[in-house]
This record gives sequence, structure tokens and C-alpha cells, in this order.
Amino acid sequence: MFKKILIANRGEIACRVAATARRMGVKTVAVYSDADASAKHVAACDEAVHIGGSAPKESYLQWQRILDAAKATGAQAVHPGYGFLSENEAFANACAEAGLVFIGPPSSAIEAMGLKAESKRLMEKAGVPLVPGYHGADQDPHMLQHEADRIGYPVLIKASAGGGGKGMRVVEKSEDFAAALASCQREARNSFGSDAVLIEKYVLRPRHIEIQVFGDTHGNCVYLFERDCSVQRRHQKVLEEAPAPGLTSELRQQMGLAAVAAAKAVHYVGAGTVEFIVEQPGGYEKPEDMRFFFMEMNTRLQVEHPVTEAITGLDLVEWQLRVASGEPLPLQQHELRMHGHAIEARICAENPDNQFLPATGTLQVYRKPAHTAFRPPLPRAGEGWGEGVRFDDGVREGDAISPFYDSMIAKLIVHGDTREQALARLDEALAETRIVGLATNVQFLRHVAASDSFAQAKLDTALIPREAAVLFQQDRVGRDQAVAAAVAQTLLTERAAEGADPFSRRDGFRSHGLTVRRFDFEYLGEGMLAYLTYERGGALTLKVDETTSPLVFEAVAGGSRFDLQYAGQRQVVQTWTQGEMVHVFTPFGATQILEIDALAHAGEAAHEGGRLTAPMPGKVVSFSVKAGDAVTKGQPLAVMEAMKMEHTIAAPADGTVAELLYAPGDQVNEGAELLRLVTA
Repeated sequence: MFKKILIANRGEIACRVAATARRMGVKTVAVYSDADASAKHVAACDEAVHIGGSAPKESYLQWQRILDAAKATGAQAVHPGYGFLSENEAFANACAEAGLVFIGPPSSAIEAMGLKAESKRLMEKAGVPLVPGYHGADQDPHMLQHEADRIGYPVLIKASAGGGGKGMRVVEKSEDFAAALASCQREARNSFGSDAVLIEKYVLRPRHIEIQVFGDTHGNCVYLFERDCSVQRRHQKVLEEAPAPGLTSELRQQMGLAAVAAAKAVHYVGAGTVEFIVEQPGGYEKPEDMRFFFMEMNTRLQVEHPVTEAITGLDLVEWQLRVASGEPLPLQQHELRMHGHAIEARICAENPDNQFLPATGTLQVYRKPAHTAFRPPLPRAGEGWGEGVRFDDGVREGDAISPFYDSMIAKLIVHGDTREQALARLDEALAETRIVGLATNVQFLRHVAASDSFAQAKLDTALIPREAAVLFQQDRVGRDQAVAAAVAQTLLTERAAEGADPFSRRDGFRSHGLTVRRFDFEYLGEGMLAYLTYERGGALTLKVDETTSPLVFEAVAGGSRFDLQYAGQRQVVQTWTQGEMVHVFTPFGATQILEIDALAHAGEAAHEGGRLTAPMPGKVVSFSVKAGDAVTKGQPLAVMEAMKMEHTIAAPADGTVAELLYAPGDQVNEGAELLRLVTA
């Protein structure tokens, strides 16, 4: 076994690898960029080496600096994690040339599976089922059109060197093919440096089911069952679970054996994932009709590997280290077992109600549900870690989520004896997750898990758009409860600030008559008023529009928690205040409400119209207008690039462009005014 390894990654996966290495007695070396100088993964390792600027191309993609750091610290091997250099065959070769073990597959396997068209040809030769399609080298547009017509519509055009949903188009009819092809090739060329595409039959009601495989240097290869990753947005995973609901034991074995055949075809070593698209021609109720087709192979550890660990009780990082050091696989196929059900939710800094726009900011409040760190072998549900709750992250309260890296904050993994039990634990754990300082998808994840399609395991990659009506723009707290919570929080804060001096009290006491106090709020973009009446004897009555009800509250353990009773509801609420913004967390959901200090805003303009600002730090890619242009509401005005994605800035109203304040290529901060618009 290695004595010391370097982890060529950051964040959650670097912390995850470091935890297993420490348990095994293996020393670890972290690498870090300028932005990560104080990051959690740096503290999690025994040593740390600075490798460059904040942008990945200046640090985590600079493999020579990483190799130099490994040699300088005496590391014997490099664990690439996922992303960055994990599937880069040139880096794997460079490690070998430097005398370092690459904790991953041979570079030849990475290369073979890196190009979709080539991997399809390999899989066809190995007898792995393929979706009907064209994977050839001839890229003449007329020939590609002919192949699409032969396959039959709808078809899917995919960039051969693609990933992450880029360079991908669904074409419904022949006359739309040429335009879709040109668009797909442009995006593929810009993203991957190659405009080669492949064409496949578009599978109806598709499920994304992947098989975890593991090979060693002794010729052994096994599959560690499957994960369902069908719940996706923008072709990126949101929820993953194991085992896949509704999969028959026969189909599970067939897919497992096919995955092993795929791995053996490229002499695979280490952890890998063979991804299949599964067609459900008979609908959700007929699993016996499912058919599976090879999609691609990820030649690395996957983000969602914890659900496999949860149902098998195995530590896949430990397996990686043992296999890379030359040991045989710890278990053979007949020794592998699975127990219960596990679900992983990716908690991301993003705004689902605004097309999943990534968010940046500081984790001013970051409180996790009750959990225990993963320690294999995993006990049965209810017998171990946090009642089946695991929380993997690479951040701490006070850390910043920057625009330089992926938007994922953490992974919440739950395990139960049954899927129903795991679902209940997932919702409870999400309800106890508190993040203040930036937008997240925590409430969206709760909505997805509670939707009919997910709860009843009616899974396919169209689940999110199909359930959109109950997933987006959801107010599960309610205006009245949000106002009651904000008023109660204000009164609790005032009481805590009061001393024994009776003249400093603000409880509305008068020797005669009643006191009525006005509160100004803005909730979900609308202004509103609330009136609090101090009754005789100390009772409180709160009026919110047409609702008038006694307001009763009492602080409970936890400081910011209090028991709230209003309008027939009683619940434990937790709040945090940032300036005038009150963040409200309830068992039903979370929301924000602006409590306006009318005196502080006296004399201010009613609004600040005409400003179009950057929603996050990033780079200006282009402007589609110039000064003097007339624009209409919703018209695209500019494109920004941040967190590995492009974002379009649209006109909020009809008007005329007065001035462009930046040029393409400029870096801008969040809130920077990009252009001025004179509205009609």
C-alpha cells in the first residue's frame, strides 16, 4: 500500500479521498489555487501545495505543477478525483513517465472511451447492446441527413467528443435536421475543438441507469449493481438512487454482465461506470418490457458513488487505492450483496426558479442535518450513522462559493431498509438543511422528492419538465406564516436587546387604550402591510390583510428557533436576519421576506429603473445590441459566462439602449451594471 498520495482535486471529492486515506494510514497531499488557500480540503490533508491562480486553467489543470508537487512531497501516487484531469489520458501518461501511479484506469482505456463514436464501435464488437444509429467517420452533412432518415425520427444528434449536454440536439422531423446539425456542430466545435457527431434513435421514456464496475491488474472485473440517474436538469444529474426502482433481477444481471464485457473490452482497471439508456416501451408499469442500450463509459469515480457504498457497505475509494497498489479486488462477484435503498441529492448554489442560474456568495449560515461521517462497513438502517444520513461536502460556514468552480455545495445521502423509508429520511434531512447567503436548490429537491412521479418511481429523463407545475415557483410556507415568523423574530430580537429598565420596553404597554404597530414587508416581489395589536394582559393579535389571529411564540433551544402559533398552525420555525431580509425555515419549506424599515428608506426613490446588472461574477461574452437600439421586453441583450455556463441577460421592459458599460471579454463583479436602458 502507498505511504503517501497526492489528491489532484479540490472540494468535496478531495475531502472524501482524504478521509479514506487517513483511515487506511496513508498520508495525503492537497493542491490548492489562490481561491482555495483556506479551503476545507487543504485542512483535511497532511500537506498542501499552492499551484496557481483561481481559474482551473491556472491551477487544477496545470498538470506539470501537480506532478512537481507530488515529487517534491514524496507522494507515490496521484488520485485525480472527478472532473479536471480525471479522464485526461495525457495526464495519466505523464504520471507514469514521472514514476507516479495514476489511481485510475490505463490511459488506453481513457482514450478508447473518450470518443463516443469510437467507444460505440468497441462496444458493438464486444456484443454490448447499442441504440440504433450512425457512429461512422464520414461527417458529410448530406450523408448524415441520409442516415437520420434511415434510422427514423425522432433522432438525437450528439457531439462525438461531448459531455455535459453540450453539442446535443433532438430532431423531430427530417426538414429540421440540417439546421439542428449545424447548430450542434458549432457548439461542439466551440466546446470540444471537434465538430464530429454521431446520430442515434431518440429513445422514448428513457431512463438513465448506470452500472458501477471495478477491475484489477490480475484480470478480475465485477459489477457493484446499478444506480438510477434519470432525474436531470440540462442533462446533468439532480437525484441518484440505488438500486434502480422496478428493475428486474434478470435485467440487473444482464446489464451487469454487459458492463463487465464493456470494461474488459478496454482492459479496464479501477473504478468506472458504464452508462446505459433504458427504454420503457410498455410504460412505467411494465418493467419486463425494458430494453437497455450502451450510452458511454465514465473512466473515473462518479459523483454519485456514495449510493453504491450505502447499499453494499463498501468503500470504493479504499478499493481504488488497493487496486492501484497492485492488490486484487477485495471481493468476487458471488460475494457482493446489496441491502436496502439509498438516494443522493446534489445540493447546489443555483436558482431553480430562474432556469437554474448558478449562484455565488458566502455561506453565512451553513447548518447540516444530524449525520455521521461514512465509516464502512455500513450498518443496517437505524443501527448507525445519523439514522441513515450521510453528508459529503468540501465547505464550511463562512466559506465563499466562487464563480471559478462547479456550483455543487454538498451531497446528501440517505439510506433505509426500503425506498419509502429512504424518501422520508431524505425529506427530513433536507428540511433540516439551513443555508443562508446565496440561492440553493434545497427546496426544489424537496419538491422533486415529493412529486408523484418520483414518489411512485415513474422515472425518466423528462421527469422535471413533466412535473414542472409542482416543482417551480412553489410557496410552501405561505405569506401569512412568513409575516408571522418575521414579526415574531423582530419581537424576540427586541426583547433580547431590552434591559431591566421598564422605560426601554417595546411591548406596547399603555396605561389606557391599545397599541397598534405597523410593519412594512415585501414578499415575493409585492409590498404589503401587517398590523400588530398589543392587547391588555400581554396578548398579541396580528392582522395580515384579511387574516386576523392571535400571535403566540416562545423561544426554544437553538437560539434562532421558536415555537410559533398563528392562524391555526403551530410549528417550530427558525429564522436568520441579514439586514432587512428575514430567512424563514419551517418544516414545510423555506422562504425569505423583506422587513422594510420605513424611516431608513424615507426620501429614497421608489425604484431604480433602467439598470441591468450582472447576476454573478463572470466574463462578458458578447452584446447583441448597441447604444441607440430599440429593444422589446424579453429580448436578449448580452451573454455572460460564469461557473462553466453561459447566461443570457434579457430586457426587463421595452426601451432604448442608452449605453454599454463594458466590452466583450471584460471580467465583472456581481451587481455590476452592464448597460443602461431607458424604458418606455
